[in-house]
Amino acid sequence: MARIESGAIKVIEIIGISKKSFDDAVVQAVKKASESVKGISGVEVVKHSAKVEGGKIVQYKANVKLAFTVK
Repeated sequence: MARIESGAIKVIEIIGISKKSFDDAVVQAVKKASESVKGISGVEVVKHSAKVEGGKIVQYKANVKLAFTVK
């Protein structure tokens, strides 16, 4: 997570979704959150999961915690 000398950091948990990979699901989570949350300084992957249809993974999900400083 983020390193800070003083002040405060807020942590939120979101789920990124991708049709490509778990890594892309993490990238999507950070990308989408960055549209409304400014100053994201760290990400922690909490869990991976996937949707399966017909014996194949059709959707990758990554639960992530995002850290950002509180101003």
